[in-house]
Amino acid sequence: MRIGHGYDVHRLVAGRKLILGGVEVPFEKGLDGHSDADVLAHAVMDAMLGAAALGDIGKLFPDNDDAYLGADSMELLKKVRDVLRAHGWRLGNLDATVIAQRPKLAPYIDTMRQNIAGVLETNVSNVSVKATTEERLGFTGSGEGIAAHAVCLIERI
Repeated sequence: MRIGHGYDVHRLVAGRKLILGGVEVPFEKGLDGHSDADVLAHAVMDAMLGAAALGDIGKLFPDNDDAYLGADSMELLKKVRDVLRAHGWRLGNLDATVIAQRPKLAPYIDTMRQNIAGVLETNVSNVSVKATTEERLGFTGSGEGIAAHAVCLIERI
């Protein structure tokens, strides 16, 4: 077994959809990035790649490669799942936290968990997603951006 940690952050901007865990969350702003900027999926991918010592998503999906421009991060997560499998690993469990002052994410958490579990082909009971605010402190608290942390356990197939 091995453990990995992932972290991602993106700025909130007008004119973009807010995608978190593969869910389009209704909000007046979205996350800026080369792909769909799904910070939750990005943190999960980095945790998995880190646990397997296979680099990070910047190495696998460079932001200067137009092949990933506007990419669906859940599709990228499938590729990460396949890379880990090719190296003899599978997800044991995952615990992730999204940090955002707004919008409130509670209504979308179960769908995010189901989406991630579905892509990783694991039971939803192996995937935890939580959301918290930072009490109006820092860039997430001021509404400038959204961040996510993820910790995972991977195990040999």
